[in-house]
Amino acid sequence: MPRVLSIAGSDPSGGAGVQADLKSIAAHGGYGMAAITALTAQNTLGVQAVHIPPADFLARQLEAVSADITIDAVKIGMLGDADSIRTVRTWLEEVRPAVVVLDPVMVATSGDRLLQAPAETALRELLPLAHLITPNLAELAVLVDGDVQQTWAGALDQGRLLALATGATILVKGGHLQGPGCPDALVNTAGLLGPEVVEVPGARVDTRNSHGTGCSLSSAMATVQARLGDWEAALREVKPWLAGALSASDRLGVGAGNGPVHHFHHLTAVPAPGRFEALLWKEAAADLAAIYELPFIQGLVSGTLPEREFAYYLSQDALYLNGYSRVLARASALAPTEAEQLFWAGSAQQCLEVESELHRTWLASRTIQPDLGPVTKSYVDHLAAASASGGYAVLAAAVLPCFWLYAEVGRTLHAQFVAAGEPAGHPYAAWLRTYADEDFAAATRRAIGIVDEAARNSSEAGRAAMVDAFRHSCRLEMEFFDAPRLHS
Repeated sequence: MPRVLSIAGSDPSGGAGVQADLKSIAAHGGYGMAAITALTAQNTLGVQAVHIPPADFLARQLEAVSADITIDAVKIGMLGDADSIRTVRTWLEEVRPAVVVLDPVMVATSGDRLLQAPAETALRELLPLAHLITPNLAELAVLVDGDVQQTWAGALDQGRLLALATGATILVKGGHLQGPGCPDALVNTAGLLGPEVVEVPGARVDTRNSHGTGCSLSSAMATVQARLGDWEAALREVKPWLAGALSASDRLGVGAGNGPVHHFHHLTAVPAPGRFEALLWKEAAADLAAIYELPFIQGLVSGTLPEREFAYYLSQDALYLNGYSRVLARASALAPTEAEQLFWAGSAQQCLEVESELHRTWLASRTIQPDLGPVTKSYVDHLAAASASGGYAVLAAAVLPCFWLYAEVGRTLHAQFVAAGEPAGHPYAAWLRTYADEDFAAATRRAIGIVDEAARNSSEAGRAAMVDAFRHSCRLEMEFFDAPRLHS
C-alpha cells in the first residue's frame, strides 16, 4: 500500500485540498497523510478567507511524518507564501522522496493570481525537485512566461518548454480547452524519459461539479505511480477514474455551487447479510403466488389431479434432474470455498439419486414422455447458459429457485395435506409426505445463504445479473408446474 503524503491547504467543505487528496489516495489503494500549508474558509461557492500557519510549524509537520514513516510518494498542492515554499524545498532536498508530484496552485479559475511575486519566484525554484508537474493551462502559461493557449498544439509546445526548463515530466491538461474532447498528455525532455509526448484522449464530461479536480488528479497520479512506477500507465489508470468521478458527481448532492467530484464512484456498497436474500424473495413473490393458483398444484393437494398429468410431470422432472445435476456439478467446480464445492457436489449427486428412484418406482410401469418438453428444455437451456457464461454468483442465483420455490411450495402443500387430516386413499399422499423432508429444507437454507454471500462479494452489475438469472428461473419454475396441463 503506497504511503502518500499530501502537502497542501485544507478545504473545510471537503472538495479540494488535502481533503480531496486523501480521498483520491484512498480511492487508489494508498495510505494518505497530510501536512497542512494553509487553512481556508471556503465552500462550493468560493473562498472567503485564508490563514497561513507559520512556516516553522509546517516544518515540524513534515519532520514528524518523515522521521517515523517511510514516504513512497509526495503530492504538493497549495503553498501559500515564500517561506512555506522554501520550507518544503529544504525538506525535499533532505528526504528525497521517490515520487514527487507538484500541482502548482498559482492561478484561480477566475484568472486571478494566487501567489505574490516572492512566492512565485520561490515556486519556480522548487519545480526541478518534482518528478511530475500538473499545471492547468493558465498556470502553464505563467510558468513559461507566455499567453494562455487556446489550442492543444499550443499547450503541448508550452509543456515542452517547461519540461526543458525543469527536467520534470509535465502533465498537460486539456480540460480548459473548448470542444468535446478532453485530452491529457505527458511531455518529457526529448530522449531522456521515453517518448517526448504521450497523449491520452478523453471525452469532456458535461458537469459544473469540478471542484478539486486538479487536486484529485495529481494525488491520484502520485499514488498510482508509487504502485506502478510508470507515468503513462498511471495516467491511463487515473484518467478514466477521474472521468467517472466527474460523471457521478451529481450523485453527491454537495453544495449549491461548483460541487466536488465523486472520488469513490467506482466502489459499491456491500449489502448487509440477508439483504440480497430479502430482495430475491420479493422478486419471487409473483411467481410463487401464480404457482399456488395453478390447476396442477390445486389438483395435487386435493388428490383430483389426473394421473396422466402427474406422470408427465414426473417424467419431465427426471429429465430435468439429469441436466440440473450437471449444472450443480459446474457450480461445484466454480465455487470459491471447499465447503461450497462439497455442497454443490452433494446436491448434484442427490439429483441423480432422485432421478434414479423415479425411474425405479413411479416411472417404471408407466408410459413416459421420452423427450424434453418445451418448458423443460427452456429451463435446462437457461441454466446451461448461466453455467457457461454467467460466473459463479450468477449460476448460484439461477439454480436457487429449484431449491427455494420447490421447498416453499412443498412445505405449503404438505401443511395443507396434514390440515386436511391426511385423507386415506389420497393418490399422491406418499409424494406430498416427501415434501416435508428436513434434509432438503436444510439444503435450501444453505443454498440461500451461499447466494446471499456471493452477492456480497459481487459488484453492483454482478448483483443485477444475479437478480435477472434468479427472476428468469422463477418464471420457468412456475411454467414447469403448469406444463402438464398444457401437454394434456
